[in-house]
Amino acid sequence: MPAHGFSSKGDKDKNEAAKVKRRDPYESLGVSRNSTDQEIKSAYRKMALKYHPDKNANDPKAADMFKEVTFSYNILSDPDKRRQYDTAGFEAIESESQDLELDLSSLGTVNTMFAALFSKLGVPIKTTVSATVLEEALNGAVTVHPLQLGQSLLKKVEKQCAHFYSVTITEQEAQAGLVCRVQSPDKSKFKLLYFEQEENGGLSLALQEDSTKTGKVTSAGMYFLGFPVYRLDQAVNTVAAAKDPDTAFFKKLDGFQPCEISELKAGTHVFSIYGDNFFKSASYTIEVLCAAPFSEEKEKLRAVEAQILTKRVELSKFETEYREVLAQFTEMTSRYAQEMQAIDELLKQRNAIHASYSTTPPLKRSSSGSKSRGSFKEPKTEEELPASQTNRKKYWTKDRLKKKKWYNIHLKADKTKPC
Repeated sequence: MPAHGFSSKGDKDKNEAAKVKRRDPYESLGVSRNSTDQEIKSAYRKMALKYHPDKNANDPKAADMFKEVTFSYNILSDPDKRRQYDTAGFEAIESESQDLELDLSSLGTVNTMFAALFSKLGVPIKTTVSATVLEEALNGAVTVHPLQLGQSLLKKVEKQCAHFYSVTITEQEAQAGLVCRVQSPDKSKFKLLYFEQEENGGLSLALQEDSTKTGKVTSAGMYFLGFPVYRLDQAVNTVAAAKDPDTAFFKKLDGFQPCEISELKAGTHVFSIYGDNFFKSASYTIEVLCAAPFSEEKEKLRAVEAQILTKRVELSKFETEYREVLAQFTEMTSRYAQEMQAIDELLKQRNAIHASYSTTPPLKRSSSGSKSRGSFKEPKTEEELPASQTNRKKYWTKDRLKKKKWYNIHLKADKTKPC
C-alpha cells in the first residue's frame, strides 16, 4: 500500500483514466458553448438541486452526477477557466485549484467546526445555499412577506435558513431602477438572493450576492439600474494569490464581472436573506429603494466602474512589465552577490601573496591563557629594580612620611590641670 502523500503507478493510471472519462462541461450542464453566464448558472442550480446528496442519500450515481455538474460549473462560471478550457480543454485547467462550494446544512457538527476554523485562519470557504431551502422555494412552500419601497426592516435569520420578501414596482419605478441593500451590524455572514417566479408558482434562484466586510458592518447589494452594473467576486484566484503575494494585487480585479440581470420589469419581485454563519443566527437590515431620487449617484457609479474596467486592462499590461523588470532585478541582485564574493576572494589571495614575501617563519600566536598568566607577575624586589626606579621609590616613601606628620599630632592631656 503506498504511503500517504505518494501515489503508485496504478493510482496514476486510474487518475489518467478518470480524466479521459470526464464529460464536456457544456454537455454535463446541458447548455451550448454560446450560453450566457445566467443560462449556465440556472442550468447548474437545477441539476445540483436534482442530484443533491440530501435528496439522494443512498444513490451513488446521483452523488457522482452532483460532483460532475459542480466541477463543470466551477469551470464555466470562471471567465478565465472557461476561456482556457475552450482553447485547450482539461489540460489547461488545474483540477486541484477548483473551489468547491459547501452546503453547511449537510455537514455534521465536527466538519462544520473544521470549516469554521479554516475560515478563521483565512482559508476561503465557499458555501452554497441549502438544497432544502432551494427545493422549498421551487415548490412554492415558503412564506413571502411583502416589503414596501423605502421601508427599512431589522430582522434575525437562523443559520442555513432564509427569509423571503416581495416588492411590487410600477412601470415608472422599473424604468428609474431598483436597489436592494442589506447590512449586518454584528458582521454576520449572509447571502442576498433574488428569485424569479416560475409558471407553476414556484421560485427559482437567479442571482446571489455574498456579504463582504465594509468598515464596521457586512453588506451586500443588488443594483438594477438599466445599464450593466458590475460585481466584485472576492473569491476569484484566492488560491493563486495565497501562493504569490504579487498575484493578489494583479488579479484583484479579475472578479470584477457584470451582473447577469441589469433591469427589472414592472410587477412583483422576490428577494431573500440567507443566514450563512457557521453556528449562530445572522441579524440584518434590508431596504429596497427606487433609484429615481439617486440620478447623480447612478452616473457616478457608471463612471467609476468604467474607470475600474480601464484600470483592469492597464493592470494586465503593467503586470507584464513588472514581471520583466522583477526578473532583471533578481538577476542583477544575484550577480551583485556573486561579484562581491569574487572580489573578496581575489583580495584574500592578494594578501596571502603579499605575506609570502618573507624569510622569517610566521609568528605563533600565544593562547589567551598564557597571556593572562604572563600578565600577573610577582613584583620585583628592590635589588632587582633599576637605580632610577629605586630612587623614585625612596623619595615617594619619604614624602609620604612627611605628609603624615602634619595631621598625626601627638596630643597628651595634663591630668593635673583642670579643664
